[in-house]
Amino acid sequence: MDKPSGMTSRAAGGRVARMFGVKKFGHLGTLDPMASGVLPIALGNATKMIPFLEELWKRPHFDDLGRRMGEKEYAFGVEWGYETDTLDVTGKIIKQDGRLPDYKEIDRFCDGYKGEILQTPPAFSAIRIGGRHAYELARRGADIKMPSRKVTIYDLVLGSGGPAGKMKYSAFLANCGTGTYVRSLARDIGDLSGGYLATVSGIRRTRTHNFVIKDAQTLDFLEKVYHNAPAELRDYLNPADFGLDDILVAELHDDDAALFGHGGVIVTKDDSAGLRRVYHNGRFIGIGRNDNYVLMPRRVINN
Repeated sequence: MDKPSGMTSRAAGGRVARMFGVKKFGHLGTLDPMASGVLPIALGNATKMIPFLEELWKRPHFDDLGRRMGEKEYAFGVEWGYETDTLDVTGKIIKQDGRLPDYKEIDRFCDGYKGEILQTPPAFSAIRIGGRHAYELARRGADIKMPSRKVTIYDLVLGSGGPAGKMKYSAFLANCGTGTYVRSLARDIGDLSGGYLATVSGIRRTRTHNFVIKDAQTLDFLEKVYHNAPAELRDYLNPADFGLDDILVAELHDDDAALFGHGGVIVTKDDSAGLRRVYHNGRFIGIGRNDNYVLMPRRVINN
């Protein structure tokens, strides 16, 4: 879905699940409440596929020009000259100097800011520290030492704004790896390019792997369908095996499919090892692992 700004990822997933009449749901990745954009949501049995999608996403992927693609893509805006405690415009200003960067200065920095970097996540984040979310501790005024971690930036582009003059606002597009915090990225762009204070004004995720914004549905649209033509809601669902194309296929006949569905082990003619997407009469029934002519169920889909 295309999550709206001002809502948590879990609340958005819950709204969608209720429309489809299911209790079990999950989302792949989390968007800050202020952020909008691509949020893959799994409903019912499709939640069983989340671990396999996440495992596939660790593999390198490349675009048509052979360039490495990051797991996520974000468009985000920055206001210069001040910094807040949350690193975005929803927070309280804690630093302010009014210094504005030059377009060429930031553009030159972005051109070279690629590869594996060390990033310190925001204190206002969902990372757990001592069993508590960091944002819970930050709201109570606790002095939090956020551990730095390695993330990967594959591409960072400064939007058009003219080659000359100081910028009060900037727009960026980031192609990055899992675990990257856009708010921290904006802070670091400013700090490392010339000691500038930066605050994120908006974040929009435009891609999560093969889930792209052009295919996403807004919550408002889905709710209109739900109220006016509920039978058509399913037209906007991807099947449970969506995004699993890199996993080889195993097609089972009736008896083996029934055995697989009950957790049974299947003897195959396949001596290669690895995961398999398992089908019966073209219907997806789960994920198995094949090894030494034996197919063992990993997750079963009961439709």
